[in-house]
Amino acid sequence: MSLLPSDLVGHAKQAIQEIEPLALGKHLDDNPVVIDVREPDEFARGAIPGAVNIPRGVLEFELKQHPVLNCEPHPVVVMPEQPIYLYCRSGGRSALAAASLQTMGFANVWSLAGGYCAWESQGHPVSIVA
Repeated sequence: MSLLPSDLVGHAKQAIQEIEPLALGKHLDDNPVVIDVREPDEFARGAIPGAVNIPRGVLEFELKQHPVLNCEPHPVVVMPEQPIYLYCRSGGRSALAAASLQTMGFANVWSLAGGYCAWESQGHPVSIVA
């Protein structure tokens, strides 16, 4: 049986936790681990403040080696139960990424419902990275 990308995302969303933009916004003052899984050109056009860009295609391989996380033992590396918030443009890639990280043993992973589009449309702050 063949599955469409939307089927894969639907299956992932049944197995993960999603967080609404308003709820994520309340966590930003705590300096959470926020990972933007979009491509670098998307990230450069605007991002959630404090987010680290690790594209979806290399996330599993680069998570522990990312330069931002590699300089010192970051909580995401030493404490797999540390909350990790993932987002992409609309929530599909981040849902797949969340499911993958859960499989890798990360116990507290959240995907931003509606992605960056929902974040921006609700008037939350953005950073231009360019």
